[in-house]
Amino acid sequence: MNAKDILTEGLGRIPDLVHTAVHDLTPDQLRWSPAPGANSIGWLVWHLTRVQDDHVADLIGDEQIYLTGDWAPRFGLKADPSDTGYGHRPNQITQVVPESAQVLEDYYRAVHERTLSYIAGLSEADLDRVVDTAWDPPVTLGVRLVSVIDDDAQHAGQAAYVRGLL
Repeated sequence: MNAKDILTEGLGRIPDLVHTAVHDLTPDQLRWSPAPGANSIGWLVWHLTRVQDDHVADLIGDEQIYLTGDWAPRFGLKADPSDTGYGHRPNQITQVVPESAQVLEDYYRAVHERTLSYIAGLSEADLDRVVDTAWDPPVTLGVRLVSVIDDDAQHAGQAAYVRGLL
């Protein structure tokens, strides 16, 4: 198994985690949080998708999927490319209002498919290319993609936990 296969395998686990976290939930359940200011299931899945969309769009040098259709209004938001959920305050968390579980799954699926397509076109050598010099050591493409997988898995797990509390 090569590095691209490992990345594809890691990313391939996320859609089932997203589905398990949101399937059959109502919009009210998606917006429910276990305590004031805590993240809701809908916010967690929206956020993990926004981060992947943002990071991969940056790597590809293309527009985020979130901005290419009517995605933002389906979450009760304006299409802001910088709004990925990082640093959201409690009042911003509650403004993320997905219209359905299906919109969360559809948006994730669109981002996921683009990510897999991007990885399929990479060479092993591409994974060593530095994509961010703001860190020490600088971040390579492979490390950035592992970070996306890690972030997605953690937030999907949190969403599943919140679902359990619900």
